[in-house]
Amino acid sequence: MPDAPLDLLLLPTWLVPVEPAGVVLREHGLGIRDGHISLIAPRAEALRHRATQVLELPQCLLAPGLINAHGHAAMSLFRGIADDLPLMTWLHEHIWPAEGKWVDENFVRDGTELAIAEQIKSGITCFSDMYFYPHTAADCVHAAGMRAQITVPVLDFPVPGALNAAEALRKGLQLFDDLKQHPRIRIAFGPHAPYTVSDDKLEQIRMLADELDAGIHMHVHETAEEVADAVARHGERPLARLARLGLLGPRFQAVHMTQIDDADLALLVEHNCSVIHCPESNLKLASGFCPVERLWQAGVNVAIGTDGAASNNDLDLLGETRTAALLAKAVAGSATALNAHSALRMATLNGARALGLEAQTGSLEPGKLADLVAFDLSGLAQQPIYDPVSQLIYASSRDCVKHLWVGGKQLLADGRLTRMDEQALIAKAREWGARIAQRSPEPPENHAHGLR
Repeated sequence: MPDAPLDLLLLPTWLVPVEPAGVVLREHGLGIRDGHISLIAPRAEALRHRATQVLELPQCLLAPGLINAHGHAAMSLFRGIADDLPLMTWLHEHIWPAEGKWVDENFVRDGTELAIAEQIKSGITCFSDMYFYPHTAADCVHAAGMRAQITVPVLDFPVPGALNAAEALRKGLQLFDDLKQHPRIRIAFGPHAPYTVSDDKLEQIRMLADELDAGIHMHVHETAEEVADAVARHGERPLARLARLGLLGPRFQAVHMTQIDDADLALLVEHNCSVIHCPESNLKLASGFCPVERLWQAGVNVAIGTDGAASNNDLDLLGETRTAALLAKAVAGSATALNAHSALRMATLNGARALGLEAQTGSLEPGKLADLVAFDLSGLAQQPIYDPVSQLIYASSRDCVKHLWVGGKQLLADGRLTRMDEQALIAKAREWGARIAQRSPEPPENHAHGLR
């Protein structure tokens, strides 16, 4: 019996599977059937397969969809609200008060929808979200057709949507149960940071994560001050504390990690943890530099995230990847550190591995989900093209994102959103901006005397 026709056959100029590493296939076709990649073959061979739809992609690079491994989606509505401040001043004097005043389910819904649309237009097919009202964020992801890890935020003090950690965990377990069969959404635990979550809560999270085989996503070693304070108060570095409490392991996602000594590196390697690198947020908040090349050479899985739009200020993972590649060279003192192909791997397959999704997405391989992005490299700024991956990382912007599919469903066609109303999202965001600007308190006159 002949094979059923392909649902879609894509014919790009370049196809970059990411796995195997460093490969660029020229004039190949990729076939999609039932939401999965069913064929990768030279163009002539691919055209011998029947297909319901054939899409020519001249001068396009077809790659796995980008994976934004850390962010706070709804904070897109706080984009630009408190710029050019150190982390603790930014958090304590501006962000946390603004969240206390404004964040409710409507805020999270509207902010998450805005972030999803921006990410789709930036070539992102999957993202990890760490914010309040996670059930509302999950609803947005479901409706938009994206893939996501939604984390349950846990802190020692009351937050929007949860009076305490016990309530946050109770609601999180319900969400986990509700969505355990969802094809595109995975629930994980999101303890905010070592300095905001006590040992007993962390031990409870470890127990639940073990029981449910769920990820643990946490800001760790974001600044030198965080580490120094932990040593002064508790006599151990935060990562060592987390190891003592049993949280480290293949499911542990350590976000930022700008401060890494030999003992920290040994723990990351021993426990097979993933590190989520957010270079632009770290640069903007002057938090420090994650030693990506050192981690990479030690065998640590390093993924990449934008962080939230309140500290970045965009959700442009392609731009973030360029920054990561350039910064890695400067920090390592080596021009060969994190080459373009490795940088793309960090933004795709490494992100999938960090989120526990490497068997389903992150590379273009038959059997994997058809999470794809087509980058148009026909523009003036990309010419001439010797290595299309190098041109993508070092000479292209997210404006070259042309088409995007998640599970074979097209969410972006010729740069236009297929399921979301861009103008309505812009109008809604402007309404929030007008409300917040009208009622927000004036910032302190002297930022240098903040909690830093």
